Amino acid sequence: MKPGSEHGVRRLREFLVRRFWTLAFFFVLAIWVYPSARRIILDVETTAARRGYEIALRSGCFTCHGPDGMGGVKNPGSEDEEVPGFAGGVPMMWAKNEQELREYILDGAPARKRSDPAYREKTRQWLLVMPAYRGFLSDREVDDLIAYIRARSDLVLPSDPLAREGHELAVEFGCFHCHGPMGAGGVPNPGSFKGYIPGWWGNDFRDLVRNDDELRQWIQEGNIDRLRRHPLARRFIERQRVYMPAYGDRLTPHQLNALMAYIRWIRSTGWKQPFGDAAP
Repeated sequence: MKPGSEHGVRRLREFLVRRFWTLAFFFVLAIWVYPSARRIILDVETTAARRGYEIALRSGCFTCHGPDGMGGVKNPGSEDEEVPGFAGGVPMMWAKNEQELREYILDGAPARKRSDPAYREKTRQWLLVMPAYRGFLSDREVDDLIAYIRARSDLVLPSDPLAREGHELAVEFGCFHCHGPMGAGGVPNPGSFKGYIPGWWGNDFRDLVRNDDELRQWIQEGNIDRLRRHPLARRFIERQRVYMPAYGDRLTPHQLNALMAYIRWIRSTGWKQPFGDAAP
């Protein structure tokens, strides 16, 4: 190869290397500075329950069932004088199983009630009546909506005593206020890596918690050594507005184990088992 050609190849190589590092710099800068860029570039996770919440919000469910489905809306003429909410197992009072819950969403009431003259007469006294969403929601949207109702209402709880105690502790310490109903995630967190607080269901949890030791450290210290050592991860943890609290010695070793058992139960999708008269 002639000397001039070698010089040209070297200059081309140097140009390409500079161009690579320039693009890499702006790529990292976009992720760091612009939340919208992170949402496009990164795999922003969603869950069935989180999608169900969005569906309930845009479908007007909270207009009658109260903020986040927590109830409290008056309904003169009805038996309880109030539209039922989703929390505290209340859906079990009006839906015997998941199929009836689906019929409430699609048709306003289960078939057994719609065919009952006494029930139809009773609903004529109500000021607010459940609308039918058949034709307005797809099967996938109904599935997601049911997932949200299940997460919000505690229709299924762990059979293991330790995991059930962990659920009670999660309620007591307000874990669901940040991590979403039953840890479904998606609660906004400005300044964080993906813009929301990770839940306990999907891949976000898997990336942040690789083993029980890391889960224990998250609960006790509000952070883990692996992310403390990573400069970019450390930067986002420092700039997020909502921090994971460090529970330290506020939890006994038994309580810590109970919380971990409950989170493992959620991860195992035990909450998806049938409820009501369809339960085994």
